[in-house]
Amino acid sequence: MSLAHSRPRVLAGLERLAQARLPQLKGKRVGLLMHPASIARDLRSAREILHDICKSKLTALFGPQHGFAGEKQDNMIESAHMKDADYGIPIFSLYSETRSPTPEMLKHIDTLVVDLQDVGTRVYTFEWTTALALEACAKEGKSIVVLDRPNPLGGVEIEGNLIQPGYESFVGLHPVPMRHALTLGEIARVVNGKLGADLTVVPMKGWRRRMAFEETGLPWVLPSPNMPTIDTAHVYPGQVLLEGTNVSEGRGTTRPFEIFGAPWLDPRELGKRLGRRRLPGCVLRPHDFEPTFHKFKGENCAGFQIHVTDRKRFKPYRTTLAILQEIVRLHRDRFEWKAPPYDYVTDRPPIDVLTGDPKVREAIESGADLTKLEKIWAGDLRAFRREVRPHLLYPA
Repeated sequence: MSLAHSRPRVLAGLERLAQARLPQLKGKRVGLLMHPASIARDLRSAREILHDICKSKLTALFGPQHGFAGEKQDNMIESAHMKDADYGIPIFSLYSETRSPTPEMLKHIDTLVVDLQDVGTRVYTFEWTTALALEACAKEGKSIVVLDRPNPLGGVEIEGNLIQPGYESFVGLHPVPMRHALTLGEIARVVNGKLGADLTVVPMKGWRRRMAFEETGLPWVLPSPNMPTIDTAHVYPGQVLLEGTNVSEGRGTTRPFEIFGAPWLDPRELGKRLGRRRLPGCVLRPHDFEPTFHKFKGENCAGFQIHVTDRKRFKPYRTTLAILQEIVRLHRDRFEWKAPPYDYVTDRPPIDVLTGDPKVREAIESGADLTKLEKIWAGDLRAFRREVRPHLLYPA
């Protein structure tokens, strides 16, 4: 059965917009913030669909981190502004000299449409590109429409710590846990509660918070070069922390974030130590690999692949904290925290930028009881649930 004729289970915001034209777009000059995963189930891009709807009123395109075409591999690799070869309209990069739409960019439009596939993890920057776009549109009197998409991790389980005051960055502009269980449209509503922009969220039809992405019937298109599969997304809320270390997170392999290791790692002893942890919902299988780029390019790395065997029980953040604690204990002479900068933050270790709280690094170094740490976070997570509840769009 072709994608175009398969029975839809969930209609993404883009598809709902195509079915029922929004009055907010009528007669307006429209800009579109998108990336390669901004597609309908028949794999047509949001760019084509918006041009069909708006014709010459589609006057500008915007791209987030990794480039409008999704080709940039790593952090702090900026994209240039361009011109669309088919439509002759500007493509503005929001990961360039600016990460926020400037007044000059917004002069081209009356309404900004945002269609980005998020992955349910605080440090994935598309959430904060959307937040900065909301802020810019509020200041310039432009309306903004967010076309919602599924959270591939579901909309129920949250995990991790909130960002501490003073630790905000482009991988966390608001106090959100690492795994937050919100859709991009819901995050936009939460953020906009403090901004008051003219925001419309086009919700999905048929999505439920406990849905696996595979149940939606929507195709997965990698939203960034190192997010190739749904399996990647499920380990990412923890494994992204390895970006702040000298342990390879598997970039330069076909299974980034699922694979990790280093040339100096002792997998036999590390495997024994992690086995005693009885980490739920996963199996760590020993796996050697040779990255083709990034950390340890061309070197043989000893390590593991994380196989998630039970998504409901698997705790990605806790799993990686446990992995890091044991690596530090076993390889204190070789393990290192990476030095700044990280996503334009130059005055603190990248691991503190990623976690949003230096106490997490201290807990890794000291081998603190992770259960006690989670109990400390529990009050903040309850408060977070109360804060976001009025902004939720979908039932459990």
